[in-house]
Amino acid sequence: MSSERETAKAAFLETHGFGDVRRENLGGDASTRSYERLRRNDGASFIFMDQPPALESVVCPPGATEAERLALGYNAAARLAAGSVAAFVATADYLRQRGLSAPRIFAYDVAQGLAVLEDLGDGLYATLIAEGQDERPLYEAAVDLQVALHAETPPDVLVVDEIHWPLLTYDTLALKYATDTFLEWWPQFAGIPAFSPEAVNEWDALWAPVWVRGEAGASVFSHRDYHAQNLLWLPERDGVARVGLLDFQDALRAHPAWDLTHLLQDARRDVSPELEAAMLDRYLAARPDVEREAFIADYRALAASNAARILGRVFARQALLGRRQYEAFMPRTWRYLERNLNDPAMGALKAWFDRYVPAEARR
Repeated sequence: MSSERETAKAAFLETHGFGDVRRENLGGDASTRSYERLRRNDGASFIFMDQPPALESVVCPPGATEAERLALGYNAAARLAAGSVAAFVATADYLRQRGLSAPRIFAYDVAQGLAVLEDLGDGLYATLIAEGQDERPLYEAAVDLQVALHAETPPDVLVVDEIHWPLLTYDTLALKYATDTFLEWWPQFAGIPAFSPEAVNEWDALWAPVWVRGEAGASVFSHRDYHAQNLLWLPERDGVARVGLLDFQDALRAHPAWDLTHLLQDARRDVSPELEAAMLDRYLAARPDVEREAFIADYRALAASNAARILGRVFARQALLGRRQYEAFMPRTWRYLERNLNDPAMGALKAWFDRYVPAEARR
């Protein structure tokens, strides 16, 4: 970290009454964010989020054309928030207004990319389950939270203080651009030839109906990265507030299946087919207005699209950049992808993968 950035962070903390805290580095993730835990002398603790704005490309302006989004880069095309503190603050407020456990925001500076947040603790779903806690009640609460969120139509703009953050739609371009990263990154990682123009054209034609259905069904608030490493268990709270929420700044209006695909086909931990089926049943039982067969078809198709995105943009790209730890998650993600492709409705896409990505290149 540059001395200039550290000076700015120290000044921000001093200005907002956190100048005398003890700071503990918590590291970051695959993004450009980093975190610290702040400890005050009275024992209170907080989380300090650092998202240098200059490290990300620009976000999607409301009303931008497809050509404009593509010209602006990945964040605009895929409708990602680029770690925006404005997005985080506005989304946290929206969730908290609904009685959900997003962190309270104690101080923030959008221009500098800094914020002090409520410390929701260390009880990550992934950690607790790995330590032996029964996973089923945790997943049931996470599914019930989805039901609660999906009971209302989200606004077009999230507003808090001076922030007006647009809640854009996870549209066909965003879905396509993200899924297509498999074409870009997987051959480089797996050491297979780049896909031919014919293969790419066939890919586009096969996925197009999936992306169109994803946009057509985009009707609910979507966390967008809803999985066991972004959920915290808060057993002292009640109902769906027992689920603590992290890393939601990329939220969009999306298909109601979208967050469930992340939760129930978690690339970083095994979710059994039996638990997946039980949780889908729980969700659909709570929403009797949803037509089951169509929902499951969309769920399988969007989950396949998401698995291709994760294998390309997240795991292969990160591994090629030297972050080899992501390779450990690839076999699981391939298993999820193949599970989805075994749906008879996905037969043509299964044939594409069988033709162009041999078994030895799925690792």
